[in-house]
Formats: sequence, C-alpha cells, structure tokens
Amino acid sequence: MENLIIALGQFATVPVLIAIVIGALWGTVAGVLPGMGTVAALIVALPFTFSLSMETSIGLFLAIYVTSVYGGSVSAILINTPGTPQSAATVLDGYPMAKQGKADLALGWATLASLIGGMFSLVILIIAAPALAKVAIAFGPAAVFAIVLFALTCIAWVSRGSTVKGLLAGIIGLFLTTIGSDDLTGATRFAFGTDLLAGGLALIPVLIGLFAMTEVFFRAATYHEEKPPDVTNVGFRLPALQEVVLRWKQFLQSCSIGTFIGILPGTGATAATFIAYSELRRTSPRAENFGNGEPDGLIASEASNNAVTGGALIPTLALGIPGDGGTVVLLGVLTIQGLVPGFDLVKNTPHILTGAFALIFVANLLMFAIGAYGARIFARILATPEPLLMGMVLLFSLVGAFVVRGNPVDILVAIGAGLIGLALRFAKYPLAPIVIGMALGKTFEEKLRQGLVSAEGDIIEFLSDPIAIGVFGLTALVVILPTVMRRRREQEEG
Repeated sequence: MENLIIALGQFATVPVLIAIVIGALWGTVAGVLPGMGTVAALIVALPFTFSLSMETSIGLFLAIYVTSVYGGSVSAILINTPGTPQSAATVLDGYPMAKQGKADLALGWATLASLIGGMFSLVILIIAAPALAKVAIAFGPAAVFAIVLFALTCIAWVSRGSTVKGLLAGIIGLFLTTIGSDDLTGATRFAFGTDLLAGGLALIPVLIGLFAMTEVFFRAATYHEEKPPDVTNVGFRLPALQEVVLRWKQFLQSCSIGTFIGILPGTGATAATFIAYSELRRTSPRAENFGNGEPDGLIASEASNNAVTGGALIPTLALGIPGDGGTVVLLGVLTIQGLVPGFDLVKNTPHILTGAFALIFVANLLMFAIGAYGARIFARILATPEPLLMGMVLLFSLVGAFVVRGNPVDILVAIGAGLIGLALRFAKYPLAPIVIGMALGKTFEEKLRQGLVSAEGDIIEFLSDPIAIGVFGLTALVVILPTVMRRRREQEEG
C-alpha cells in the first residue's frame, strides 16, 4: 500500500496523464496505419524521451506499446490489411464480418477482446514480475547464460518460415555486439580497420534501421498507388452481454495462451495469435464458422495478442530480457532514464514498478475508449497517402538514431542497417531475432566469461549449476519437440 501511495504521488501528475493520452492516441493510430507497427511507433516517439522526465517517458512509451497492438485490428477488419503483424489472424474472421455489414460489431468484439486480454496479462504481470525478480537474485552466471540461450532458442523456434533462418538471424545479432571495444580486455574487435566502429554499435540505431528504415525502403521499392477503399460509413457496437458470457472459456483460453507466449523471451504476439487461433479452431463449439465471421476467431486473435504485452513485460522488467521487439525499445528508454530492470528495480525503486502497473491499467482503459469513439476517424486515417506517412517515419527515424548518443555515425549505422534489413526481408529472414540477439549479446558473453573464470575454465563445473541444468533441459525440449511433432505428423499422414 505504501508503494502504491508513493507511485500515485509520483505518476499521477498532469504531464504524465497528458503523455499517456498522447501515447494511447499515437499508438492506436500507428497500429491502424498498415506498415507502422509497434516498434516503428515507439521509434518515432524516441527523440522526445530526452526532454521528458522519467515518469512522463515511461507513461508515453507504455501507452504506445499497449495500444499499438490493438490498432492493427481496425485496418484488418475494415480493409482486409492488418495494420501490424500481430493482427494478421484478425483478418480471417474480422473482414468477413465487415463484408456482411457487421463492421461495427467486429470492431466491438476486437476492442472488448483487446481490453480483456490486456487486463488479464496485467494481473499476471503484477503477480509474476516482482516474484521473478526476487528469485532472479539467486541466479549465478551459468543460470543467466542458460536463460539467455533459452531465449535465443525460442526466437528460432517461433520464427515464421525457416527455423534455420531464425537461428541465423539471432546469431547475427550476437555478432553485432562483439563489434567495438572488448569490455574485459579493452581490445578493439571486428572494427574492420575503421575508427568509426571502434566505439561499437548502439542497439537503438540498429533497431531503428532494421525496423523503421527497412519498412520505408521496402515501401519505396514496392510502392504502387491505389485508391483507398471506402470505409467511411463505419460505427462501433459492442456485442450483447449474453454473447460475451457464452464465450468466457474462449476468452480465458486465448488470454492464457497469449500471456504464456509473451513470457517466453523473443516470441512476440504474432506467434501467439496463430497458436491461439489454431487452438480455438480445434476446441471451439462454433469451429465450423471459423473463417466466415465467427467472433471466436476475433477473440482468439485480439485477446491473445494484447495479452502478450503484459506477458512480454515480465522477463523485461524482472530479468532485463526483452520479450519482443517493442520491449527492446522500452529497455532502451529505461536505460536512458537511468533505470536497470531486474532485482534492483524491484528492491530499490518498487514504487516505479507499481507506477508502471498503474500506467498500463490506464492505457488499457484509454485503448477501449479510443476504439469505441474513434471508429469513423480511423476510417479516414486509413486514407493517409503512403508517401507522406513514410516520409514522417524516415524523418523521425533519423532524428531518433542521432539523439541516442549524439553521434553522426549512428545515422549511417541506421541507414546501413535499413539496407541490410531490406535485403534480409526480400530473402525472407526474420528481423526481430537480430535485435533481440543484439539486446542479449552483452549478457550472453559476459555471463559465459564470468562463469568460466569462476570455474577456472572447467566447462563441466560451469554447467553444473542446478538452475542452469533445468533451463538447459527446457532448451533441449524446445529444440527437439518440433522435430518429434513433425515426424509424428508425417507418419500419421503417411
């Protein structure tokens, strides 16, 4: 209770409330606009964090993070184009409902499911994050190394398309952290004979390049002008209470899947939505209606992808391990504000963690209100000319890359990362594993070296930590299980 009183006194201020409202509006709009997405929305707001207080920055970025996931459902329902990858499964039943003249009801189901998913994961976050952070103090170097290895394995496992490509992308991210000065010896590594790389690569410029700049370059390379569809006559209608109560099991199942997938480091909401959709299609009593405008399909997609937000914040706040691309940016913002996620945050500044919980609660309520009253406005926003939108993203991306360290080299790094990201995108390599691998790379190397030094180079002793053994076993299961399931499926089909 004391922490709550302190948190309210610190965060319940006019600037913070204004920041939450602005963040919720921008996050929703960025989600509605196809191609923007959560990471790009956060990156556009990044330059402002240097002139804002810690409390205001946290409020702004948490609001953007929470609401941008929901925004993608609006364009998925109205124009059959998911605004974010997290809403890819929403089109399967949302757009058919819109074609049946029930776009207002589809938006109502999506908004309600998003609110329930966000609130469900918030409750789990409040319970799990402080407990996990307190337990994490017992983790030795081997245990932390094992957890990071497990996170990288999860990235490869859920990568859409080729698992090998996901793994290679994660390795690229690990390699990028080795460029520059070695923290242990001070030697310069992999600078390729240029002083420009002697200081290493900052995470945020690389992230800006791989996500925002790559999107701009991709849109420019594939641009063709089309007349936007007419979706002006759109309203908003909540489903009947008895229909909601009838589907409480589907809500619970989707929220649970989304939260669990979010907790797994590096997985993200896109994987959660398709897993939840497939599971509900298998278990729902209305499974035969899936794909024809079934509300259960909207529940599966929107409850799960919004539940991921709270789940992904659990390893982010408790261990400093990002749950998805958006939480990588949030980690950067916390670092800029002088905060270190993990046990120190829970022990030394618990009121900040409590304040973050309250901000997420308010952001979810704002998301629902904006969704309910902004349907017609969003329909008009969808007609925004793409060159104007991408020009704004390009401008804020370059500013964001520069202001992190005030180093002009970071602008070149962002542009270079954008061009590389464009090539990887055309080659169908996932980009999220690269930035998450880069975010985890320093910890990965540091804990490996610390553990080996304390074990005097004995790899067997290093790996004998009980917690590490358990996590290594879980990692092996994650690696082996997909192969076993695939072979069993092949045998059944044969």
